[in-house]
Amino acid sequence: MKRLFLASALLAMTPLAMADTTVELHKATDEGVSDSVGTVTFEDTDYGLLATPDISGLPGFGMHGFHLHANPSCDPSTEDGEVTPAGAAGGHFDPDETDTHSGPYVKDSHLGDMPLLVADNDGNIKTPVLAPRLKESDLAGHAVIIHEGGDNYSDTPHLGGGGARWACGVIEGR
Repeated sequence: MKRLFLASALLAMTPLAMADTTVELHKATDEGVSDSVGTVTFEDTDYGLLATPDISGLPGFGMHGFHLHANPSCDPSTEDGEVTPAGAAGGHFDPDETDTHSGPYVKDSHLGDMPLLVADNDGNIKTPVLAPRLKESDLAGHAVIIHEGGDNYSDTPHLGGGGARWACGVIEGR
């Protein structure tokens, strides 16, 4: 009985590690989200937020913009009669209101700017990336989006030229 009490006391004093955050991403369409394209798992490290994708279905090799967006929605939006897939996710997460798209390594930039993801020849993304300015606690209540095209981390062309929103996933609050 004494051993059981000691084991319980030790467990109670041991801090529990926060579970990693995994978000499922779905193809973004004019009608809403459709089939799952995979997941991204996020975890804090000493160097920032590690994002480990397991994504498939992209149309071949290439770079893709990857961002944390302001709103927790993947619904389409309509403005001036034009539909934007996952448009309800809003703009990039920018709590400091920098209004600047300069990438994940520049302090005075959208906090939601994350490193590019690169698809292999089969349209799969498996290589982890590190977002040095983000923490797992920043994710809740936002959407993560993968864009069809790359990202040059500038404001020209608009938001680095990532193009259409290809996939979206909502990160629920904790």
